[in-house]
Amino acid sequence: MALNVNNKQADELTRKFAQLEGVGLSEAIVIAMREAIARRRASETPRQTVERVLSKHGISNSAKARQPLPRSAYDEMWGDEDGQ
Repeated sequence: MALNVNNKQADELTRKFAQLEGVGLSEAIVIAMREAIARRRASETPRQTVERVLSKHGISNSAKARQPLPRSAYDEMWGDEDGQ
């Protein structure tokens, strides 16, 4: 699969990182992305992630929002409105 980088700074940083690590460009991207994902996961708790995503979409994480939906909502979602 091809990756097309049209950003000069991204290209320069990737090439510099690849040289520092002594790897090719593809491996440099894999290493950098693994490290970035690990850092992101370590930097926030699951609750903080929920807060961040909800906030991004303008949704408050109120006590009411944390209550489970009634079964009828799931039945309706799957087209099983009579609950069977």
